[in-house]
Amino acid sequence: MISFDRFKLNNGLQVLVHHDKTTPMVAVNVLYQVGSRDEDPDKTGFAHLFEHLMFGGSVNIPKFDEPLQKAGGQNNAFTNSDFTNYYITLPKTSLETAFWLESDRMLSLAFSPKSLEVQRQVVIEEFKQNYLNQPYGDVYLLLKPLVYKKHPYRWNTIGKDISHIEKATMQDVKAFYKRYYNPNNAILCVAGNVETENIKQLAEKWFGEIPAGEEISHHYPAEPEQTEACSLTVERDVPQDAFYMAWRMPKRTDKNYYACDLLSDILSNGNSSRLFQQLVKEKQLLSEVNAYITGELDGGMFLVTGKLYPQVTFAEAEEAVMQELRKMTTKKVSEEELQKVKNKVEAVLVFSEISVLGRAMALSYYEMLGDAEKFNAEVENYLAVQAEDIRKAAAMLFQPNKKNVLYYKAKKKA
Repeated sequence: MISFDRFKLNNGLQVLVHHDKTTPMVAVNVLYQVGSRDEDPDKTGFAHLFEHLMFGGSVNIPKFDEPLQKAGGQNNAFTNSDFTNYYITLPKTSLETAFWLESDRMLSLAFSPKSLEVQRQVVIEEFKQNYLNQPYGDVYLLLKPLVYKKHPYRWNTIGKDISHIEKATMQDVKAFYKRYYNPNNAILCVAGNVETENIKQLAEKWFGEIPAGEEISHHYPAEPEQTEACSLTVERDVPQDAFYMAWRMPKRTDKNYYACDLLSDILSNGNSSRLFQQLVKEKQLLSEVNAYITGELDGGMFLVTGKLYPQVTFAEAEEAVMQELRKMTTKKVSEEELQKVKNKVEAVLVFSEISVLGRAMALSYYEMLGDAEKFNAEVENYLAVQAEDIRKAAAMLFQPNKKNVLYYKAKKKA
């Protein structure tokens, strides 16, 4: 159970405070409610570019890392489809340094042509290295537009096309910052041996005078009901054939989310899981197989992926997978099988609470979902799932006309 206090500044900044007297370290987490789903379809990759730009220096602090290192702190960030998260851990004695750093870059990021050019090249290189020049690197670039036709989840966090970042102007970048990097679009969580009254004073001192931005409505084009299966076949210079099956799944806040998550674990979490036992061990059709969910807020993907042994056809592999998935739709899993995956999920959630940073990030995330208190109900949400819920989730997901498959063929050697 994670306890916390909550207050809001007049400019809309939501602040959470979690007390932990056992650690000398404090975590300061700032979640901005902007991800790749908030981008213009013709200017994608900006949320991720900003993750880099935010370390390029602000008006009063030319080198973000320098004062933080002197204070004995560390920091990092990550971006996804739904939000961008920045975090700092440092000794309690240096806490105000984190407030100074985060407030300065929220108020006045330094937009120098040099900083933009440096970070632009970093992102372009990352795009090439991780997505274009790596085996299977472009899978999500191909799969997402197959699964999503209207919703902005149809492009990857890195961006739809490398040219969007290459052509990004200073005006484009400043407009994105002005729209999304505001106190009323952010959640600040401080966790450690701190007092709420002190955090209130620091928050007012460092963030209180930052003006609110325009109100942002986080509503996106609804994805139409899928009525027929989609597929795409590509050929690449990779070691072996692979397939990526994807179905759209419920929103993160939907009660069926938990059954879908546990279903993915039943199918492929560990060597005793169903898909591994049947397709890797017994039938020896695949060298590896995975089932997992992406878990986006507006409804992510439920994926089943595998790499084929030589001489195995896509048709054989796909039919074998579908055979196992059809079993899930008609027959309930045993209580023992269900309990095993519940135990694993519970362990993961408990483990995520161990570090003070883990708690700060979790509280920020669930506050974005509607209420940080929801984190304390997560274990119960998973434990409440019944075998019949798993069967219903499988029947809802694995409909033939809602399937999307990327066939990823290895080029035949001459």
